[in-house]
Amino acid sequence: MLVPEKDELTFGFIKLTDMAPLAIAYEKHFFEDEGLYVRLEPQANWKVLLDRVITGELDGAHMLAGQPLAATIGYGTKAHIVTPFSMDLNGNGITVSNEVWQMMKANVPAGADGKPQHPISASALKPVVDRFRAAGRPFNMGMVFPVSTHNYELRYWLAAGGIHPGFYGRNDTAGQIKAEALLSVTPPPQMPSTLEAGTISGYCVGEPWNQQAVFKGIGVPVITDYEIWKNNPEKVFGITAEFAEKYPNTTLAITKALIRAAKWLDENGNANRPEAVEILSRPDYVGADAKVIANSMTGTFEYEKGDKRAVPDFNVFFRHYATYPFYSDAVWYLTQMRRWGQIPEAKDDSWYDATARSVYRPDIYLKAARMLVDEGLAEESDFPWTSDGYRAPTAAFIDGLTYDGRKPNAYIDALPIGLKGADVISGGEVTGG
Repeated sequence: MLVPEKDELTFGFIKLTDMAPLAIAYEKHFFEDEGLYVRLEPQANWKVLLDRVITGELDGAHMLAGQPLAATIGYGTKAHIVTPFSMDLNGNGITVSNEVWQMMKANVPAGADGKPQHPISASALKPVVDRFRAAGRPFNMGMVFPVSTHNYELRYWLAAGGIHPGFYGRNDTAGQIKAEALLSVTPPPQMPSTLEAGTISGYCVGEPWNQQAVFKGIGVPVITDYEIWKNNPEKVFGITAEFAEKYPNTTLAITKALIRAAKWLDENGNANRPEAVEILSRPDYVGADAKVIANSMTGTFEYEKGDKRAVPDFNVFFRHYATYPFYSDAVWYLTQMRRWGQIPEAKDDSWYDATARSVYRPDIYLKAARMLVDEGLAEESDFPWTSDGYRAPTAAFIDGLTYDGRKPNAYIDALPIGLKGADVISGGEVTGG
């Protein structure tokens, strides 16, 4: 039995369904089984959450996958954050207003059943954006944070459909240089009301805030991130490198409890999801209507009102080695930071690998996993023991491009819209460096 160096802990989270491993580890006493006494605290936004982890007010937190990477390379707040545990795959969607959907729909082919064919390309949105711009109306869209999965997924989808989502400059954190669609930050729970008010015409967010738009009748989710990049990594559990070094047993104990929670969420064909939905619907956690949360957590997703489809892997917490912190996942986020100018200058492939290794900690993860197997709480086959930290190359993206985490620069150069090679943003223009 591990003896944690620090046993009273406070973890932060944002009110999204993918904080579920924290809630389940708490409610099912997995933390207590490891000798940990944990308090879970919802946070106002992602910046506050990160700042409080850095100052030590929080011992760790549910984080956007890009946050530990951005902090470690000094984009925004500078701090060395690490992750021994990836929290989930998939879980996001892109929603547009009813007005935009009616304009888009004419450009979306219908299937044999008369319903829109999925996945829906942003090329169906491009004529709408062009009409807005011709009429002098900015096309505004919301995402949750500049280094969020949502920002990069929304940008990927837009760019794959020929819509420029804008660059970041050295001293420009708005990310709207040369943009055709103007992306800005909106906190997740405020997305539906901001859409309803007409401030934004669409957004990318995690659940339950896409399904909330359907329930309120104010918008239509047009695509899930599973359709943009099948089984994409989503959130991570983040702690400071100092915490991991100072409290190694505590870090292992936390990781063990979270692995058990993730396994519980997916086991027996998602048999525990209804109970998870009830837990997440409580005010202490997500605090949304259980019916709204259940729409995605139990393997379905509703697009237009009444157009509910089976998406069994919309939320994945353990299958497909979802909890293992793959270096290649980290590298993908870094490629998108470079693509859009958040990393202002070219880096060689070895820099991407070294940065990923400094943040993602599969060594801690596998040590915790070995303990769980030895204790009879997990199976040997649950974990990728022989992985070098890189997933096999994949073309499971909406545009069919192949991503190989070992060759980040070749991937960046293959993307049709974005910075390439030695490109830099200077004076609002792209130059060759």
